[in-house]
Amino acid sequence: MIEVKNIYKGFDGKRVIDDISAVMKAGQCNLIIGASGSGKTVLMKCMVGLFEPDEGEVLYSGQSFTRMNNKDRTEIRKEIGMLFQGSALFDSLTVQENVMFPLNMFTKWPFKQKLDRVNEVLDRVNLKDTNKKFPAELSGGMKKRVGIARAIVLNPKYLFCDEPNSGLDPQTSLVIDKLIREITLEYKITTVVNTHDMNSVMEIGNYILYMYQGKKEWEGTNREIIFSKNQRLNDFIFASEFLQDAKEMRMLEEKGRTPDNRNMGGLTK
Repeated sequence: MIEVKNIYKGFDGKRVIDDISAVMKAGQCNLIIGASGSGKTVLMKCMVGLFEPDEGEVLYSGQSFTRMNNKDRTEIRKEIGMLFQGSALFDSLTVQENVMFPLNMFTKWPFKQKLDRVNEVLDRVNLKDTNKKFPAELSGGMKKRVGIARAIVLNPKYLFCDEPNSGLDPQTSLVIDKLIREITLEYKITTVVNTHDMNSVMEIGNYILYMYQGKKEWEGTNREIIFSKNQRLNDFIFASEFLQDAKEMRMLEEKGRTPDNRNMGGLTK
């Protein structure tokens, strides 16, 4: 579990994060959403220690990460996996070498043990026998899966994903969402996802934090978000006609009714 308590952060006299508090539980996908400039990326960077908050604290399983010395922070960071927006693979390294990189940094395992672990996580993300390929030989979705394999190779307690579906087509995005959800449940990870992808919100948003101009505007689940009365949230989530249709469909399903295809743009249940 990760707790964020009354976090404030500013730059050049401008407050970017304004009194954010949240509880992100293990075994669920915790999503941070909001428009560009809402502060969600800054919040995530405060959570992993890339930025120091001006006030407040971040706790990992009850331990105050904010108040730790560098040595203790390093121990927590060993339990953190990161999936970067652009996958951030090393172009000059093979898939095997990319995934093994954290093991080389943080363990003294013999090569055979490291290789076994690499093969285990590559198999888990459906990339068996890709060890010798280079990133340039991979599709966008495959690169994301290599990034996920690298993020979980140390069996982390915490997983941070920055825009995991950025640049992917809708079908591949669904595959990545499904994989993140499965890994979160399987390993009981506290997963934090920074996303603009509304499909991700609806599919895997066990907990959703919506930020507006640096403040927590709303929090809840992907079931509750459909019935939100928060106008700013509704304007953000249901900006397109398609998502308005999806909202109407979900509400009808909640009431046990069949959507009227004529009013749903051809969408069916």
